[in-house]
Amino acid sequence: MSENNSTPSGKMHFMLWSTPARATFRQDMTEEERNIMTQHVAYWTDKQTQGIALVFGPVLKNPAAPNGLGIVEAENEAQVSKWIAEDPAVIGGVMTTEFYPMLATLPKSYPRS
Repeated sequence: MSENNSTPSGKMHFMLWSTPARATFRQDMTEEERNIMTQHVAYWTDKQTQGIALVFGPVLKNPAAPNGLGIVEAENEAQVSKWIAEDPAVIGGVMTTEFYPMLATLPKSYPRS
């Protein structure tokens, strides 16, 4: 994952792919797991407000067992690893997340930090 895919601003883009702990997670979440997922959404919403997470949410290819997808902008892979490690859903063991570098093309009007 060390290929340089930075933009003129020096930022790199990464795709995050999250998988729930079990295929039936969406249907049979416990109250504790639901609270963890609320914290997870708040965590990534905060990252979005900071301009880090460009977009995130469930992918409904299989609505009964959706995966999560996120696109983030970072200075390096270490930042992405840190953000994932601090995600309440990862800490709580209700999902795992992997990430891949990507070559993103953003609209010219996209506000760059």
